[in-house]
Amino acid sequence: MKQDIIELVERNDLAGVKNALQKGAKVNAQDNNKRSLLLIATVNQQLEMAQLLVAHGADVNMQADNLDSPFLYAGASGQTALVKLYLASGARFDVFNRYHGSALIPACERGHVDIVKILVDTKDFPVDHINRLGWTGLLEAVILGDGSKKYQQIVQILKEGGANLRIADKDGITPLQHAKNRGYQEIVRLLE
Repeated sequence: MKQDIIELVERNDLAGVKNALQKGAKVNAQDNNKRSLLLIATVNQQLEMAQLLVAHGADVNMQADNLDSPFLYAGASGQTALVKLYLASGARFDVFNRYHGSALIPACERGHVDIVKILVDTKDFPVDHINRLGWTGLLEAVILGDGSKKYQQIVQILKEGGANLRIADKDGITPLQHAKNRGYQEIVRLLE
């Protein structure tokens, strides 16, 4: 039965999943890598499937072997509708990915402006969380971004959202210094 519902989610068979849940299939069933049904739906960008699973009580924070959770993955992959759904469904801010990062940090790195805005505007979201690499979302946006418009927007959102602009990396280099070193003039201007 467990394998059946996993396959139904992977095929995006909404009617089949609904039927399986009504017959007692577990909404938080996991595959061999401990990926929950909701994480599988998230990875496959299946919004309606995710909505169905959440409506049946799926855990948005359940982590797989690699420490991905539906909420963390949705943030990292830029899935705005799912991030909003998971925030409304009990997303926790003390569940971290394999880098000990929040949903915000990879969103900053990958240039997901809308996700950054949503998370920064979420009450009590840890905007200045530091991951295992010693980086905040702001540091990742500067160090791993390319200085383009979307990264400028992310820096602006973080700044307006109260991020601490002076948190340095493990070597004591601040976001401003990193921006100067990379020649990101617009970001330098925002950080000065």
